[in-house]
Amino acid sequence: MNAKKLLIIGLVWPEPNSSAAGTRMVQLVDLFLSKGYQITFASAASKSDFSYDFSQTEVQEQEIKLNDQSFNSFLKSLDPQIVIFDRFMVEEQYGWRVQQECPDALRILDTEDLHCLRSARQQSNKKQTEIDLFSDTAKREIAAILRCDISLIISEVEIKILKEKFKIDTSLLYYLPFLEQEITTETIAKWVSFEDRSDFVFIGNFLHEPNWHTVQVLKTKIWPALSKKLPGVNLNIYGAYATQKVLQLENKKEKFLIKGRAENAKQTIAKHKILLAPIQFGAGVKGKFIDAMLTGTPSLTTTVGAEAMKGKLDWSGFIADEADVFIEKAITLYQDQTAWLNAQQNGIEIINRRYAALHFADDFIARIEKLNLTEHRKTNFIGQILNHHTAQSTKYMSLWIEEKNKK
Repeated sequence: MNAKKLLIIGLVWPEPNSSAAGTRMVQLVDLFLSKGYQITFASAASKSDFSYDFSQTEVQEQEIKLNDQSFNSFLKSLDPQIVIFDRFMVEEQYGWRVQQECPDALRILDTEDLHCLRSARQQSNKKQTEIDLFSDTAKREIAAILRCDISLIISEVEIKILKEKFKIDTSLLYYLPFLEQEITTETIAKWVSFEDRSDFVFIGNFLHEPNWHTVQVLKTKIWPALSKKLPGVNLNIYGAYATQKVLQLENKKEKFLIKGRAENAKQTIAKHKILLAPIQFGAGVKGKFIDAMLTGTPSLTTTVGAEAMKGKLDWSGFIADEADVFIEKAITLYQDQTAWLNAQQNGIEIINRRYAALHFADDFIARIEKLNLTEHRKTNFIGQILNHHTAQSTKYMSLWIEEKNKK
């Protein structure tokens, strides 16, 4: 029997050392490879020096063009059984072509996080108004979810929002969190001890607005008071794509240090005592906390930061929304070894019970392989309507651009 062919269309070439989205994509690739799938990863984006090196795997790479008939020819030639769109913008650009050339291919949308939720929270934070989910971004994102056969959702909170606020049928949604290896006693034995760690750390890709905003909160609301209580302790800020405005925040005298890109996020976090991330808005699940738990590093964050991550378990540190409480808890965690070790243990529980791949990987593959696509699509008639109309409007806009580009 020939291996099933999977096409992944990436918004960008994944950078697992730069972002959680990159890590998530590589985890999906690894999962399908482990199940014997023949994978082609395609993207119209340019590669960077930090793009994942697929040449060390069996994955085939394919550069593609936006609004170009060559993509249709490529699709016909490949004839994949499954197509994964990396975020809703990619489905908008290529979905109608996939539908046209490979109508029987299972179409999966990997949302990464709900962009409309993140955007709504950002606007609410900026304008100090109530959260309004029903934006133009939401209309585009929900339409993409309806047009696809299954959408992968990384957060249980987001599944609840999609079902209750947007009335999305459960059959179109699939909860698939980060897929991690279990933390074993052998892993724990290699962790850096409480005594051998120093300083606070923050890490996050600066192309992601919530990370930039979090660093500003640390600089203005948290660190001035916290550093006075813990003299001699540094706050080390790491993150890919730090712009000049980020670099200008450094103040060596105040021990607020901008370190730029971390070559290895986990190794970087593992050296420090505590991860500080007073996140004010965002969506999805935060990769920085997963990395912290995987290296035995307790963390402090907000309700939004920890959202959907711990279930009914205790957080691997503290959750505090008020600046003064956040600072007080940071001091406690930094100085109290017992509290720190308890937090570390909580992190082990969260990873092993909520993110270990063994709880999710086989069930997910079984779900998509047993799916009767014809019957499944019959129950999603709104999706059929959207595919019919969107395919026409997007198609002719794209063809118009295609013709324009020929001149």
